[in-house]
Amino acid sequence: MNNFRNRIIRAAMLDVNLYEEVEADKGAMGQAMSVVVLSSVAAGIGAIERGGLGGILTGTIGALIGWYVWAYLTYFIGTKFLPEPQTKADLGELLRTIGFASSPGLIRVFGFIPGIGGIIYFAASIWMLVAMVIAVRQALDYKSTPRAVGVCVIGWVIQLLIFALLFSFLGGGVKPV
Repeated sequence: MNNFRNRIIRAAMLDVNLYEEVEADKGAMGQAMSVVVLSSVAAGIGAIERGGLGGILTGTIGALIGWYVWAYLTYFIGTKFLPEPQTKADLGELLRTIGFASSPGLIRVFGFIPGIGGIIYFAASIWMLVAMVIAVRQALDYKSTPRAVGVCVIGWVIQLLIFALLFSFLGGGVKPV
């Protein structure tokens, strides 16, 4: 448990060596998934007034699906469309590094605090984005941080489009009154 907690802290501190470590550690998949779950539960608790208890469950399931989709998109974009000569990665490496990039999201548990909840969510989002760029750069063995930013932005836009289409097909769109 100390190793897991230590990894979460190091990931949140944007420790490049941690991302290299979990990239190489095939046994860290369960830990990476746990970080995603803990981060999404923290977000659900922080938004309990808006989402209720059901929001925690749906948010956790959505976060796990989003994590996998994001990792797959990042893998595909980063290895097929924007690789560097030294880029070698598999989906597992991206799942592990991106999972740990969710570590800063644990602070969202404090999102229920009146007056600062929005600031906490905003700060967590920016912090997680920076961690994501580092995770992608390390997992794809990039030398270029701007390339990792590009992969993250392209993947984010595609993921938004996928979820927008999914919600529209499932009737999650806005209905006229």
